[in-house]
Amino acid sequence: MKILQNVKVPTGNILVVEGQRGKLECMSIGDYGKDVNLKCDALGLTRDIEKVVHTEMLPLTKKWVITISSQYGCSMNCTFCDVPKVGIGLNASVGDMINQILAGMSLHPEIIHSDRLNIHFARMGEPSFNADNVLNCARVIKQMFDKNFKVHPVVSTMMPRACRGLGEFIRDWTWLKTNIYDGNAGLQLSINSTNEEERREMFSGNSLTLPDIGALMKEYAKPPRGRKYTLNFAVADYDVNAELLAELFDPEHFIVKLTPMHKTNTAIENDIKTSGDYTTITPYLELEQSLKDVGFDVLVFIASAEEDLGRITCGNALLSGTLPFDQEEE
Repeated sequence: MKILQNVKVPTGNILVVEGQRGKLECMSIGDYGKDVNLKCDALGLTRDIEKVVHTEMLPLTKKWVITISSQYGCSMNCTFCDVPKVGIGLNASVGDMINQILAGMSLHPEIIHSDRLNIHFARMGEPSFNADNVLNCARVIKQMFDKNFKVHPVVSTMMPRACRGLGEFIRDWTWLKTNIYDGNAGLQLSINSTNEEERREMFSGNSLTLPDIGALMKEYAKPPRGRKYTLNFAVADYDVNAELLAELFDPEHFIVKLTPMHKTNTAIENDIKTSGDYTTITPYLELEQSLKDVGFDVLVFIASAEEDLGRITCGNALLSGTLPFDQEEE
């Protein structure tokens, strides 16, 4: 796969590559490590984090993150995301997705093993619209890399109402998580609010209601082995009713992840943001406690300014016309 653009950012590289149907975008990045930017009582990470500042990354032999596109563009039209500006969601092939992974790994030929190779289907596109190819890609990379790399694939989905095979995709992904990856695969549902009016607005009416998502997960999702399924909340002054969430999603099967609302151009245009300094623990503390009070394990992810401004976070795409601050093109 030809690399058309390679932009170096503080935590790694963003790549634009040539796919079978046009341009795709992927990333090869490092990780600070859970002791730097994560708080989760259930994982023993109980200390308060005052502020996350950019620091040395873990060696890629410890953790390597490759984020790939499952589609060319996206049709979900979320009001905080730049990817719809790239165009409608056209499906990437299995070869497209594997070649993005290989393009990211080609930047570091010196790395011949890693304790954790995270493959995130989260750069551009809604993975459930490309279910067969995403599932087949996850099966193939297990065989390709598992001898030297501990592969951990993660799907992030907005649970679109227009996806007729959504339940079957959830069923098959959770089966794969349990039976092929021995629990070492992730499923993250983008929730953000428990207020249906707010959710209709942020997802442009394209996501299922929370009761429908809860019912679908109860019907199709296998009980999680390994890490629980993730309910993701990008914190932005949205309503979060912890009691309602616990009624719809069993805390025995789901963990809640709190993140900042990343500063995409679209989010800024629509004045959607995390109140206060999102690089500190402060904006998340009250919400974290309310969720713990109803039985949820809560993982608080705090981004550094360099991660956000480096455009590596969800909702960004160089192909939308945005550029990282202080970028260095190689």
